[in-house]
Amino acid sequence: MARASKSAWSNPSYLQSSFGIFMFFCSWGIWWSFFSRYLLAPDKGLGMTSAEQGQIYSINSLATLVIMFAYGVIQDQLGIKRKLVIAIAAVAALVGPFVNFVYAPMLAAGGSVRFAGVLLGSVVLSAGFMAGCSLVEALTERYSRKFGFEYGQSRAWGSFGYAIVALCAGFLFNINPMLNFWVASACGLGMLLVYLFWVPAEQREELRREADPNAERTNPSLKEMVSVLRMPALWVLIVFMLLTNTFYTVFDQQMFPTYYSSLFPTTDIGDATYGTLNSVQVFLESAMMGVVPVIMRKIGVRNALLLGAFVMFARIGLCGVFHNPVAVSIVKMFHSIEVPLFCLPAFRYFTLHFDTKLSATLYMVGFQIASQVGQVIFSTPLGMLHDSMGDRPTFFTISGIVLAALIYGFFVIKRDDQQVDGDPFYTDRQLRAMQAAKA
Repeated sequence: MARASKSAWSNPSYLQSSFGIFMFFCSWGIWWSFFSRYLLAPDKGLGMTSAEQGQIYSINSLATLVIMFAYGVIQDQLGIKRKLVIAIAAVAALVGPFVNFVYAPMLAAGGSVRFAGVLLGSVVLSAGFMAGCSLVEALTERYSRKFGFEYGQSRAWGSFGYAIVALCAGFLFNINPMLNFWVASACGLGMLLVYLFWVPAEQREELRREADPNAERTNPSLKEMVSVLRMPALWVLIVFMLLTNTFYTVFDQQMFPTYYSSLFPTTDIGDATYGTLNSVQVFLESAMMGVVPVIMRKIGVRNALLLGAFVMFARIGLCGVFHNPVAVSIVKMFHSIEVPLFCLPAFRYFTLHFDTKLSATLYMVGFQIASQVGQVIFSTPLGMLHDSMGDRPTFFTISGIVLAALIYGFFVIKRDDQQVDGDPFYTDRQLRAMQAAKA
């Protein structure tokens, strides 16, 4: 472990990728963790209903899935070039003035002006953050394979950045919600500087090799990228993700913050406590990014994905069972293993069962776009259900959907030794057996 840590710290591409993803998640987390509260809060925010909030999330998700597919196609053509991630960083650097002077006034105006603001915001926020997140993750994963470092270790710095800003987000929100967006701009500027000016020598050399017209083609053709939509194995995973990872936003962003704040004597206390709780949870999530690869080596990629779905089912269901702050806070901590159990095994699933040249497109379509389609489908009706029935029936409904997806996934998700069209994966037990056979 010490040797792996030393090699990572001496790897300039690991350092650059980790700091870039760290700044991105700082920029996103400082406002995203309280976006739902900003839309719903009547005193500090816009005072929307859950159904109105659900419509905004649905439209944001619709924009995200279109932009995300375009990002995947473009980045697979770009290889390791950073043009697209630099554009995302520029949007992140401008989010403060955009929300303060354009987005918030349009949403507050109501009527057709509000609808125009929702559409405009869906493009800007999706391009810079919701779709941008997948692009930054996909580029970091590609760098990890090209330049010899563990993706999970680098992605952990993203969670670490989110945790740091989440610790401050609740207190800033209580002072003025706009402060969250302005701090996001400052972090976005830091991200922009990283991707503009920090280019390690090994990346410069790889870019020169890719630019050589006589070099072997490593980027997929447009025909190959479009062909991913004709893969039955991909659609099997899309359905699984649509009924599981979808609820990361539907439950955790739209419903949980307001529900948690309602458990306290005042919403100010609840908001501040939620910010602290969210920070602790994401700190643990950051640590689990390093633990989940170990879990995968023990139980395999397929089983790790199914374990993530089980944790989600249990966590959301238990939030409907318990109704006191201490118990719900403990249940929230399950989130820290759930996110890595979806993120890391999903990436490895694609590089295991599909052509690695298509990793960005596959990740966008099979993991992130599937989740966004689910949000388009579920955000508004579940918001309406929440308005009419309250917390407990809504949470049990979501938990039941995830349980159905878990049962479905048990039968259809491919084992690690089935249809291996990418990089093979072996558990520690299999590796020991292979070594014993050679001896």
